[in-house]
Amino acid sequence: MQAFTQLTGVVAPLDRANVDTDMIIPKQFLKSIKRSGFGPNLFDELRYLDEGKPDMDNSGRPLNPEFVLNQARYAGTNILLARDNFGCGSSREHAPWALEDFGIRCVIAPSFADIFYNNCFKNGILPITLLDDQVDALFEETFASEGFELTIDLQAEVIRGAKGGDIAFSIDAFRRHCLLNGLDDIGLTLEQSDAIRAYESKRKQQTPWLFAE
Repeated sequence: MQAFTQLTGVVAPLDRANVDTDMIIPKQFLKSIKRSGFGPNLFDELRYLDEGKPDMDNSGRPLNPEFVLNQARYAGTNILLARDNFGCGSSREHAPWALEDFGIRCVIAPSFADIFYNNCFKNGILPITLLDDQVDALFEETFASEGFELTIDLQAEVIRGAKGGDIAFSIDAFRRHCLLNGLDDIGLTLEQSDAIRAYESKRKQQTPWLFAE
């Protein structure tokens, strides 16, 4: 998993509440478990004017010009600004996969659905919860200033670049450690490789019949 330390990027405003995981990545695209290739279908129903289907060539599909991620001023965005209850609905891990594959590394919102929030940390995405008035102010700045950028400093737990000054945020210490060091569940397990090998060696000596070929 890619480590998250500090991120600077253009902010894209998704100004709607209760964005569920089926809106983030529709159900017809959930057949693959490769964690990659979902970016072109992120927010598929909002992003395109036709109906998306698996294995479809997205390059020639008609884009919805009203959708924020299709607008030139937000090109290359890696920070998504959202509203309440982002990531609600089903627990599909494909939702953070699609965000990450598109290039979104940070989502800022007043609240997140619990399972989606947890899945973000397991996939290298930083979900930041701020107060409603702080999010409102960021929306105003994003709409007012083309190319509006923020810097997310996870080490210092601060957002820089807002007109009102630095914005502090708080992340659970364990989750913060994992993101800073790029550790998903597999990475955390591999940190204990020496202890695992020692245990297996000891078990072979104690119960050799279990390891007979």
